[in-house]
Amino acid sequence: MLKKVFMAPDPGRIRLRFATRAVLGIGLAVVACGLAGHSLTGAITGGLAALLALFTVTDATVRGQAVTTALLPVVGLPVLATAAALQDHAVARDVAFLAVVGLGVYARRWGPRGHALGIFAFMLFFAAQFLHARTGQLGELSASVLLSVATAGAVRFGLWCYERRLPPAAAPAPPGGTGLARITTRQAVQATAGAGFALLVGQLVSGERWYWAVGATWWAFVNTTSRGETLVRGFRRVLGTVIGAGLALFVAVPAHGDAVLTVLVVAVSVFGIFYTAALSYTWMMLWVTVLAAMLYGLLGVLTPSLLALRMAETGVGALGAALAVVFVLPVSTHSVTDAWIQRALRCVHACTAQTAARLAGDPDADPAPTVGELEQLLARVRLSVAPLVHPLNPMLGRKRRARQVLALLDDCAREIRGLVAVAADPEASHDARLAAACWRVEAAVEALTTGRDFEPRTTPAATEPALAHLHTLERTLAELSTPLRTPSGSPLVGA
Repeated sequence: MLKKVFMAPDPGRIRLRFATRAVLGIGLAVVACGLAGHSLTGAITGGLAALLALFTVTDATVRGQAVTTALLPVVGLPVLATAAALQDHAVARDVAFLAVVGLGVYARRWGPRGHALGIFAFMLFFAAQFLHARTGQLGELSASVLLSVATAGAVRFGLWCYERRLPPAAAPAPPGGTGLARITTRQAVQATAGAGFALLVGQLVSGERWYWAVGATWWAFVNTTSRGETLVRGFRRVLGTVIGAGLALFVAVPAHGDAVLTVLVVAVSVFGIFYTAALSYTWMMLWVTVLAAMLYGLLGVLTPSLLALRMAETGVGALGAALAVVFVLPVSTHSVTDAWIQRALRCVHACTAQTAARLAGDPDADPAPTVGELEQLLARVRLSVAPLVHPLNPMLGRKRRARQVLALLDDCAREIRGLVAVAADPEASHDARLAAACWRVEAAVEALTTGRDFEPRTTPAATEPALAHLHTLERTLAELSTPLRTPSGSPLVGA
Protein backbone atom coordinates (compact mmCIF):
# COMPACT_ATOMS: atom_id res chain seq x y z
CA MET A 1 0.00 0.00 0.00
CA LEU A 2 2.89 2.35 0.78
CA LYS A 3 4.46 1.61 -2.60
CA LYS A 4 1.12 2.19 -4.33
CA VAL A 5 0.82 5.66 -2.81
CA PHE A 6 4.39 6.94 -2.96
CA MET A 7 5.67 5.18 -6.10
CA ALA A 8 2.57 5.39 -8.30
CA PRO A 9 3.12 7.32 -11.55
CA ASP A 10 1.57 10.78 -11.78
CA PRO A 11 1.44 11.68 -15.51
CA GLY A 12 1.50 15.41 -15.97
CA ARG A 13 1.72 15.75 -12.18
CA ILE A 14 -2.08 15.95 -12.15
CA ARG A 15 -2.47 14.60 -8.61
CA LEU A 16 0.28 16.88 -7.32
CA ARG A 17 -1.37 19.94 -8.86
CA PHE A 18 -4.81 18.80 -7.68
CA ALA A 19 -3.60 18.48 -4.08
CA THR A 20 -1.52 21.65 -4.04
CA ARG A 21 -4.35 23.73 -5.47
CA ALA A 22 -6.67 22.30 -2.82
CA VAL A 23 -4.39 23.46 -0.01
CA LEU A 24 -4.18 26.90 -1.61
CA GLY A 25 -7.91 27.21 -2.30
CA ILE A 26 -9.07 25.98 1.10
CA GLY A 27 -6.44 28.04 2.89
CA LEU A 28 -7.51 31.23 1.12
CA ALA A 29 -11.17 30.44 1.83
CA VAL A 30 -10.50 30.11 5.57
CA VAL A 31 -8.44 33.31 5.54
CA ALA A 32 -11.27 35.11 3.74
CA CYS A 33 -13.72 33.93 6.41
CA GLY A 34 -11.36 35.16 9.11
CA LEU A 35 -10.97 38.57 7.48
CA ALA A 36 -14.74 38.80 7.24
CA GLY A 37 -14.93 38.42 10.99
CA HIS A 38 -16.50 34.97 11.04
CA SER A 39 -16.24 32.75 14.09
CA LEU A 40 -14.34 29.46 14.30
CA THR A 41 -17.55 27.63 13.45
CA GLY A 42 -18.00 29.78 10.38
CA ALA A 43 -14.40 29.27 9.29
CA ILE A 44 -14.71 25.48 9.62
CA THR A 45 -17.95 25.53 7.63
CA GLY A 46 -16.31 27.64 4.96
CA GLY A 47 -13.26 25.40 4.80
CA LEU A 48 -15.48 22.35 4.34
CA ALA A 49 -17.46 24.11 1.58
CA ALA A 50 -14.23 25.00 -0.23
CA LEU A 51 -12.93 21.44 0.14
CA LEU A 52 -16.10 20.02 -1.37
CA ALA A 53 -16.10 22.56 -4.19
CA LEU A 54 -12.55 21.58 -5.13
CA PHE A 55 -12.95 17.84 -4.57
CA THR A 56 -16.40 16.75 -5.77
CA VAL A 57 -16.90 18.78 -8.96
CA THR A 58 -15.78 16.56 -11.84
CA ASP A 59 -17.68 17.69 -14.94
CA ALA A 60 -16.02 16.90 -18.25
CA THR A 61 -15.46 20.55 -19.23
CA VAL A 62 -14.23 23.61 -17.37
CA ARG A 63 -17.46 25.39 -18.23
CA GLY A 64 -19.48 22.54 -16.77
CA GLN A 65 -17.32 22.57 -13.64
CA ALA A 66 -17.93 26.29 -13.19
CA VAL A 67 -21.71 25.87 -13.51
CA THR A 68 -21.75 23.02 -10.99
CA THR A 69 -19.62 25.02 -8.55
CA ALA A 70 -22.04 27.94 -8.81
CA LEU A 71 -24.97 25.60 -8.10
CA LEU A 72 -23.45 24.15 -4.92
CA PRO A 73 -24.77 26.88 -2.56
CA VAL A 74 -28.16 26.84 -4.32
CA VAL A 75 -28.61 23.23 -3.26
CA GLY A 76 -26.59 23.28 -0.05
CA LEU A 77 -27.87 26.36 1.78
CA PRO A 78 -31.53 25.22 2.00
CA VAL A 79 -30.29 21.90 3.39
CA LEU A 80 -28.12 23.71 5.93
CA ALA A 81 -31.08 25.86 6.96
CA THR A 82 -33.27 22.78 7.35
CA ALA A 83 -30.68 21.02 9.48
CA ALA A 84 -30.25 24.03 11.74
CA ALA A 85 -34.01 24.56 12.12
CA LEU A 86 -34.56 20.90 13.07
CA GLN A 87 -31.64 20.66 15.48
CA ASP A 88 -33.92 20.44 18.52
CA HIS A 89 -36.52 18.19 16.84
CA ALA A 90 -34.86 14.80 16.76
CA VAL A 91 -37.47 12.80 14.85
CA ALA A 92 -37.99 15.43 12.15
CA ARG A 93 -34.22 15.95 11.90
CA ASP A 94 -33.61 12.23 11.42
CA VAL A 95 -36.32 11.90 8.78
CA ALA A 96 -34.93 14.92 6.92
CA PHE A 97 -31.40 13.51 7.08
CA LEU A 98 -32.52 10.20 5.59
CA ALA A 99 -34.38 12.09 2.85
CA VAL A 100 -31.19 13.99 2.00
CA VAL A 101 -29.31 10.67 1.86
CA GLY A 102 -31.80 9.09 -0.53
CA LEU A 103 -32.17 12.13 -2.79
CA GLY A 104 -28.42 12.73 -2.80
CA VAL A 105 -27.70 9.23 -4.07
CA TYR A 106 -30.61 9.29 -6.52
CA ALA A 107 -29.25 12.52 -8.03
CA ARG A 108 -26.23 10.58 -9.34
CA ARG A 109 -28.32 9.43 -12.29
CA TRP A 110 -27.75 12.93 -13.70
CA GLY A 111 -24.03 12.41 -13.95
CA PRO A 112 -21.13 14.28 -12.32
CA ARG A 113 -23.25 17.35 -11.58
CA GLY A 114 -25.91 15.40 -9.72
CA HIS A 115 -23.18 13.49 -7.92
CA ALA A 116 -21.45 16.68 -6.72
CA LEU A 117 -24.66 18.41 -5.68
CA GLY A 118 -25.81 15.34 -3.75
CA ILE A 119 -22.53 15.13 -1.84
CA PHE A 120 -22.57 18.86 -1.07
CA ALA A 121 -26.13 18.70 0.26
CA PHE A 122 -25.37 15.69 2.44
CA MET A 123 -22.17 17.17 3.84
CA LEU A 124 -23.80 20.47 4.82
CA PHE A 125 -26.46 18.56 6.76
CA PHE A 126 -23.65 16.51 8.29
CA ALA A 127 -21.68 19.69 9.12
CA ALA A 128 -24.70 21.13 10.92
CA GLN A 129 -24.63 18.09 13.24
CA PHE A 130 -20.84 18.25 13.60
CA LEU A 131 -20.98 21.91 14.64
CA HIS A 132 -24.39 21.81 16.40
CA ALA A 133 -25.54 24.67 14.16
CA ARG A 134 -28.56 26.72 15.23
CA THR A 135 -30.88 29.03 13.31
CA GLY A 136 -29.24 32.05 14.93
CA GLN A 137 -25.98 31.13 13.17
CA LEU A 138 -27.47 30.68 9.72
CA GLY A 139 -26.57 34.17 8.52
CA GLU A 140 -22.90 33.72 9.33
CA LEU A 141 -22.71 30.11 8.14
CA SER A 142 -24.43 30.94 4.84
CA ALA A 143 -22.05 33.84 4.28
CA SER A 144 -19.12 31.51 5.01
CA VAL A 145 -20.35 28.98 2.45
CA LEU A 146 -20.90 31.62 -0.23
CA LEU A 147 -17.56 33.33 0.42
CA SER A 148 -15.62 30.07 0.50
CA VAL A 149 -17.19 28.59 -2.63
CA ALA A 150 -16.49 31.87 -4.44
CA THR A 151 -12.88 31.84 -3.23
CA ALA A 152 -12.39 28.21 -4.23
CA GLY A 153 -13.92 28.98 -7.62
CA ALA A 154 -11.59 31.94 -8.12
CA VAL A 155 -8.59 29.72 -7.43
CA ARG A 156 -9.85 26.84 -9.56
CA PHE A 157 -11.09 28.77 -12.58
CA GLY A 158 -8.96 31.89 -12.41
CA LEU A 159 -5.69 31.60 -10.53
CA TRP A 160 -4.83 28.00 -11.41
CA CYS A 161 -7.06 26.35 -14.00
CA TYR A 162 -4.74 23.63 -15.27
CA GLU A 163 -7.76 21.72 -16.67
CA ARG A 164 -7.92 24.16 -19.60
CA ARG A 165 -4.81 22.48 -21.01
CA LEU A 166 -6.20 18.97 -20.60
CA PRO A 167 -8.53 17.12 -23.00
CA PRO A 168 -12.05 16.66 -21.60
CA ALA A 169 -12.65 13.17 -20.28
CA ALA A 170 -16.16 12.42 -19.13
CA ALA A 171 -16.53 9.56 -16.69
CA PRO A 172 -18.58 6.69 -18.15
CA ALA A 173 -22.04 6.38 -16.67
CA PRO A 174 -22.84 3.18 -14.77
CA PRO A 175 -24.69 0.47 -16.69
CA GLY A 176 -28.30 -0.13 -15.86
CA GLY A 177 -31.87 -0.39 -17.12
CA THR A 178 -34.90 1.61 -16.07
CA GLY A 179 -36.85 1.99 -12.85
CA LEU A 180 -35.57 -0.13 -9.97
CA ALA A 181 -33.18 -1.86 -12.36
CA ARG A 182 -31.18 1.34 -12.56
CA ILE A 183 -28.22 1.17 -10.25
CA THR A 184 -28.68 4.74 -9.00
CA THR A 185 -32.26 3.98 -7.94
CA ARG A 186 -31.28 0.76 -6.20
CA GLN A 187 -28.40 2.51 -4.45
CA ALA A 188 -30.66 5.33 -3.30
CA VAL A 189 -32.93 2.78 -1.61
CA GLN A 190 -29.94 0.87 -0.23
CA ALA A 191 -28.24 4.00 1.11
CA THR A 192 -31.43 5.19 2.81
CA ALA A 193 -31.97 1.80 4.43
CA GLY A 194 -28.33 1.53 5.50
CA ALA A 195 -28.32 5.08 6.84
CA GLY A 196 -31.49 4.37 8.79
CA PHE A 197 -29.80 1.41 10.47
CA ALA A 198 -26.67 3.49 11.13
CA LEU A 199 -28.72 6.35 12.55
CA LEU A 200 -30.62 4.16 15.00
CA VAL A 201 -27.66 2.07 16.16
CA GLY A 202 -25.36 5.09 16.08
CA GLN A 203 -27.65 6.92 18.49
CA LEU A 204 -27.57 3.93 20.82
CA VAL A 205 -23.76 4.10 20.77
CA SER A 206 -23.67 7.88 21.23
CA GLY A 207 -26.53 10.31 21.39
CA GLU A 208 -24.14 13.15 20.48
CA ARG A 209 -21.88 11.72 17.74
CA TRP A 210 -24.35 9.41 15.97
CA TYR A 211 -23.95 11.27 12.67
CA TRP A 212 -20.51 9.68 12.19
CA ALA A 213 -22.25 6.35 11.57
CA VAL A 214 -24.54 7.91 8.95
CA GLY A 215 -21.53 9.53 7.28
CA ALA A 216 -19.71 6.19 7.11
CA THR A 217 -22.72 4.58 5.44
CA TRP A 218 -23.08 7.44 2.96
CA TRP A 219 -19.47 7.41 1.83
CA ALA A 220 -19.53 3.63 1.37
CA PHE A 221 -21.88 4.24 -1.58
CA VAL A 222 -19.85 7.01 -3.24
CA ASN A 223 -18.23 5.89 -6.52
CA THR A 224 -19.47 2.31 -6.18
CA THR A 225 -21.96 0.45 -8.35
CA SER A 226 -22.22 -3.05 -6.91
CA ARG A 227 -22.51 -5.05 -3.72
CA GLY A 228 -18.87 -6.12 -3.70
CA GLU A 229 -17.52 -2.62 -4.37
CA THR A 230 -19.53 -1.19 -1.50
CA LEU A 231 -18.40 -3.92 0.89
CA VAL A 232 -14.74 -3.34 0.01
CA ARG A 233 -15.13 0.42 0.33
CA GLY A 234 -16.71 0.04 3.76
CA PHE A 235 -13.84 -2.20 4.88
CA ARG A 236 -11.28 0.30 3.63
CA ARG A 237 -13.08 3.14 5.40
CA VAL A 238 -12.90 1.28 8.69
CA LEU A 239 -9.24 0.40 8.14
CA GLY A 240 -8.30 3.98 7.23
CA THR A 241 -10.22 5.35 10.21
CA VAL A 242 -8.50 2.98 12.64
CA ILE A 243 -5.03 3.82 11.29
CA GLY A 244 -5.86 7.54 11.21
CA ALA A 245 -7.14 7.48 14.78
CA GLY A 246 -3.92 5.83 15.88
CA LEU A 247 -1.91 8.55 14.14
CA ALA A 248 -4.14 11.25 15.64
CA LEU A 249 -3.30 9.96 19.13
CA PHE A 250 0.32 10.96 18.52
CA VAL A 251 -0.37 14.19 16.61
CA ALA A 252 -3.78 15.72 17.29
CA VAL A 253 -4.19 14.88 20.98
CA PRO A 254 -0.77 16.28 22.05
CA ALA A 255 -1.39 19.43 19.97
CA HIS A 256 -4.23 20.49 22.32
CA GLY A 257 -5.56 22.87 19.69
CA ASP A 258 -2.25 24.70 19.22
CA ALA A 259 -2.97 27.10 16.33
CA VAL A 260 0.34 26.88 14.46
CA LEU A 261 0.64 23.10 14.71
CA THR A 262 -3.02 22.67 13.82
CA VAL A 263 -2.68 24.78 10.68
CA LEU A 264 0.37 22.78 9.60
CA VAL A 265 -1.23 19.36 10.20
CA VAL A 266 -4.51 20.44 8.60
CA ALA A 267 -2.63 21.59 5.48
CA VAL A 268 -0.76 18.28 5.30
CA SER A 269 -4.02 16.38 5.81
CA VAL A 270 -5.81 18.30 3.05
CA PHE A 271 -2.92 17.62 0.70
CA GLY A 272 -2.99 13.95 1.67
CA ILE A 273 -6.74 13.67 1.05
CA PHE A 274 -6.51 15.09 -2.45
CA TYR A 275 -3.22 13.42 -3.42
CA THR A 276 -4.18 9.89 -2.32
CA ALA A 277 -7.89 9.90 -3.25
CA ALA A 278 -7.31 8.41 -6.70
CA LEU A 279 -4.87 5.81 -5.37
CA SER A 280 -6.11 4.44 -2.06
CA TYR A 281 -9.39 5.00 -0.23
CA THR A 282 -7.72 3.67 2.93
CA TRP A 283 -5.05 6.38 2.78
CA MET A 284 -7.60 9.05 2.00
CA MET A 285 -9.63 8.04 5.07
CA LEU A 286 -6.48 8.12 7.19
CA TRP A 287 -6.02 11.78 6.31
CA VAL A 288 -9.72 12.56 6.74
CA THR A 289 -9.58 11.11 10.25
CA VAL A 290 -6.50 13.15 11.16
CA LEU A 291 -8.15 16.29 9.76
CA ALA A 292 -11.33 15.69 11.78
CA ALA A 293 -9.26 15.09 14.91
CA MET A 294 -7.42 18.38 14.46
CA LEU A 295 -10.73 20.24 14.04
CA TYR A 296 -12.06 18.66 17.22
CA GLY A 297 -8.86 19.78 18.89
CA LEU A 298 -9.58 23.35 17.81
CA LEU A 299 -13.08 23.02 19.24
CA GLY A 300 -11.55 21.84 22.52
CA VAL A 301 -13.29 18.45 22.73
CA LEU A 302 -10.65 16.01 21.42
CA THR A 303 -9.79 13.09 23.70
CA PRO A 304 -8.62 9.50 23.14
CA SER A 305 -12.12 8.30 24.05
CA LEU A 306 -13.56 10.50 21.28
CA LEU A 307 -11.27 8.83 18.75
CA ALA A 308 -12.38 5.43 20.02
CA LEU A 309 -16.00 6.53 19.62
CA ARG A 310 -15.30 7.62 16.04
CA MET A 311 -13.95 4.16 15.23
CA ALA A 312 -17.00 2.52 16.78
CA GLU A 313 -19.44 4.74 14.88
CA THR A 314 -17.52 4.14 11.64
CA GLY A 315 -17.89 0.41 12.19
CA VAL A 316 -21.63 0.83 12.71
CA GLY A 317 -21.91 2.81 9.48
CA ALA A 318 -19.93 0.25 7.49
CA LEU A 319 -22.14 -2.50 8.90
CA GLY A 320 -25.24 -0.56 7.86
CA ALA A 321 -23.94 -0.26 4.30
CA ALA A 322 -23.02 -3.95 4.23
CA LEU A 323 -26.45 -5.09 5.40
CA ALA A 324 -28.17 -2.80 2.90
CA VAL A 325 -26.25 -3.97 -0.17
CA VAL A 326 -26.67 -7.63 0.79
CA PHE A 327 -30.39 -7.63 1.63
CA VAL A 328 -31.95 -4.58 -0.08
CA LEU A 329 -32.27 -4.73 -3.89
CA PRO A 330 -28.75 -6.19 -4.25
CA VAL A 331 -26.71 -5.40 -7.36
CA SER A 332 -24.42 -8.38 -7.96
CA THR A 333 -20.75 -7.74 -8.54
CA HIS A 334 -20.75 -10.23 -11.40
CA SER A 335 -23.45 -8.43 -13.40
CA VAL A 336 -21.77 -5.04 -13.00
CA THR A 337 -18.30 -6.39 -13.78
CA ASP A 338 -19.58 -8.16 -16.88
CA ALA A 339 -21.19 -4.92 -18.09
CA TRP A 340 -17.98 -2.93 -17.62
CA ILE A 341 -15.88 -5.60 -19.38
CA GLN A 342 -18.33 -5.68 -22.28
CA ARG A 343 -18.07 -1.90 -22.63
CA ALA A 344 -14.28 -2.00 -22.46
CA LEU A 345 -14.14 -4.63 -25.20
CA ARG A 346 -16.47 -2.65 -27.42
CA CYS A 347 -14.25 0.36 -26.85
CA VAL A 348 -11.31 -1.73 -28.08
CA HIS A 349 -13.42 -2.41 -31.17
CA ALA A 350 -14.07 1.31 -31.64
CA CYS A 351 -10.38 2.19 -31.16
CA THR A 352 -9.39 -0.35 -33.78
CA ALA A 353 -11.98 0.90 -36.26
CA GLN A 354 -10.95 4.54 -35.79
CA THR A 355 -7.28 3.64 -36.17
CA ALA A 356 -7.94 1.62 -39.31
CA ALA A 357 -9.80 4.56 -40.81
CA ARG A 358 -6.95 6.87 -39.85
CA LEU A 359 -4.39 4.59 -41.50
CA ALA A 360 -6.62 4.41 -44.57
CA GLY A 361 -6.27 8.16 -44.93
CA ASP A 362 -9.52 9.41 -43.41
CA PRO A 363 -8.63 12.87 -41.99
CA ASP A 364 -11.68 12.93 -39.73
CA ALA A 365 -10.82 9.67 -37.96
CA ASP A 366 -9.33 10.34 -34.52
CA PRO A 367 -8.80 7.38 -32.17
CA ALA A 368 -7.33 9.51 -29.35
CA PRO A 369 -10.63 10.30 -27.55
CA THR A 370 -11.61 6.63 -27.72
CA VAL A 371 -8.31 5.66 -26.12
CA GLY A 372 -9.07 8.04 -23.26
CA GLU A 373 -12.48 6.42 -22.85
CA LEU A 374 -10.84 2.97 -22.82
CA GLU A 375 -8.54 4.01 -19.97
CA GLN A 376 -11.53 5.15 -17.92
CA LEU A 377 -13.46 1.98 -18.63
CA LEU A 378 -10.49 -0.13 -17.56
CA ALA A 379 -10.31 1.87 -14.33
CA ARG A 380 -13.96 1.02 -13.74
CA VAL A 381 -13.26 -2.67 -14.41
CA ARG A 382 -10.46 -2.61 -11.82
CA LEU A 383 -12.78 -1.00 -9.28
CA SER A 384 -15.50 -3.51 -10.03
CA VAL A 385 -13.28 -6.58 -9.54
CA ALA A 386 -11.62 -5.14 -6.43
CA PRO A 387 -13.75 -7.38 -4.17
CA LEU A 388 -12.45 -10.47 -5.94
CA VAL A 389 -8.75 -9.56 -5.94
CA HIS A 390 -8.89 -8.30 -2.37
CA PRO A 391 -6.32 -10.06 -0.14
CA LEU A 392 -9.05 -11.25 2.24
CA ASN A 393 -11.11 -12.91 -0.48
CA PRO A 394 -10.97 -16.71 0.06
CA MET A 395 -12.17 -17.65 -3.47
CA LEU A 396 -8.75 -18.32 -4.96
CA GLY A 397 -10.00 -19.60 -8.31
CA ARG A 398 -12.06 -16.50 -9.03
CA LYS A 399 -9.27 -14.29 -7.76
CA ARG A 400 -6.84 -15.93 -10.20
CA ARG A 401 -9.24 -15.53 -13.16
CA ALA A 402 -9.97 -11.90 -12.28
CA ARG A 403 -6.26 -11.10 -12.17
CA GLN A 404 -5.81 -12.80 -15.51
CA VAL A 405 -8.63 -10.74 -17.03
CA LEU A 406 -7.13 -7.51 -15.68
CA ALA A 407 -3.69 -8.39 -17.01
CA LEU A 408 -5.02 -9.25 -20.47
CA LEU A 409 -7.16 -6.10 -20.64
CA ASP A 410 -4.08 -4.06 -19.70
CA ASP A 411 -2.23 -5.82 -22.52
CA CYS A 412 -5.03 -4.84 -24.90
CA ALA A 413 -4.78 -1.23 -23.80
CA ARG A 414 -1.01 -1.25 -24.29
CA GLU A 415 -1.35 -2.57 -27.85
CA ILE A 416 -4.09 -0.05 -28.61
CA ARG A 417 -1.89 2.81 -27.38
CA GLY A 418 0.97 1.56 -29.56
CA LEU A 419 -1.34 1.20 -32.55
CA VAL A 420 -2.68 4.74 -32.11
CA ALA A 421 0.85 6.10 -31.80
CA VAL A 422 1.73 4.45 -35.13
CA ALA A 423 -1.41 5.84 -36.76
CA ALA A 424 -0.49 9.34 -35.57
CA ASP A 425 2.65 9.19 -37.72
CA PRO A 426 1.87 11.13 -40.92
CA GLU A 427 4.08 8.73 -42.89
CA ALA A 428 2.21 5.62 -41.72
CA SER A 429 0.68 3.78 -44.64
CA HIS A 430 -2.26 1.45 -45.05
CA ASP A 431 -2.42 -1.81 -46.97
CA ALA A 432 -4.66 -4.84 -47.31
CA ARG A 433 -2.91 -6.69 -44.48
CA LEU A 434 -3.80 -3.89 -42.02
CA ALA A 435 -7.42 -3.94 -43.11
CA ALA A 436 -7.60 -7.71 -42.67
CA ALA A 437 -5.92 -7.55 -39.25
CA CYS A 438 -8.32 -4.83 -38.06
CA TRP A 439 -11.24 -6.91 -39.25
CA ARG A 440 -9.98 -9.93 -37.28
CA VAL A 441 -9.62 -7.83 -34.13
CA GLU A 442 -13.17 -6.58 -34.55
CA ALA A 443 -14.35 -10.17 -35.10
CA ALA A 444 -12.56 -11.25 -31.90
CA VAL A 445 -14.36 -8.54 -29.91
CA GLU A 446 -17.70 -9.54 -31.40
CA ALA A 447 -17.04 -13.16 -30.48
CA LEU A 448 -16.18 -12.27 -26.88
CA THR A 449 -19.20 -10.02 -26.40
CA THR A 450 -21.72 -12.37 -28.04
CA GLY A 451 -20.46 -15.71 -26.72
CA ARG A 452 -19.31 -17.12 -30.06
CA ASP A 453 -16.15 -19.19 -30.53
CA PHE A 454 -13.11 -17.54 -32.02
CA GLU A 455 -9.71 -18.84 -33.00
CA PRO A 456 -6.88 -16.41 -33.79
CA ARG A 457 -5.34 -16.80 -37.19
CA THR A 458 -1.75 -18.03 -37.25
CA THR A 459 0.31 -15.31 -38.91
CA PRO A 460 4.02 -14.84 -39.43
CA ALA A 461 5.80 -12.33 -37.24
CA ALA A 462 5.12 -8.84 -38.53
CA THR A 463 7.86 -6.30 -39.01
CA GLU A 464 5.51 -3.41 -39.72
CA PRO A 465 4.66 -1.81 -36.30
CA ALA A 466 0.92 -1.44 -36.88
CA LEU A 467 0.59 -5.07 -37.98
CA ALA A 468 2.59 -6.26 -34.97
CA HIS A 469 0.25 -4.41 -32.59
CA LEU A 470 -2.83 -5.78 -34.34
CA HIS A 471 -1.58 -9.37 -34.31
CA THR A 472 -0.71 -9.17 -30.60
CA LEU A 473 -4.07 -7.58 -29.86
CA GLU A 474 -5.87 -10.39 -31.70
CA ARG A 475 -4.02 -13.07 -29.73
CA THR A 476 -4.67 -11.28 -26.44
CA LEU A 477 -8.39 -11.08 -27.15
CA ALA A 478 -8.43 -14.79 -27.92
CA GLU A 479 -6.71 -15.53 -24.61
CA LEU A 480 -9.44 -13.57 -22.79
CA SER A 481 -12.05 -16.15 -23.75
CA THR A 482 -10.69 -18.68 -21.22
CA PRO A 483 -11.10 -16.63 -18.00
CA LEU A 484 -14.27 -14.91 -19.21
CA ARG A 485 -16.10 -18.09 -20.23
CA THR A 486 -16.13 -19.85 -16.89
CA PRO A 487 -18.29 -22.91 -16.17
CA SER A 488 -21.93 -22.41 -15.29
CA GLY A 489 -22.42 -21.41 -11.68
CA SER A 490 -18.88 -20.09 -11.39
CA PRO A 491 -18.99 -16.49 -12.62
CA LEU A 492 -15.90 -14.32 -12.82
CA VAL A 493 -17.10 -12.42 -9.78
CA GLY A 494 -19.75 -13.97 -7.65
CA ALA A 495 -19.64 -11.68 -4.61
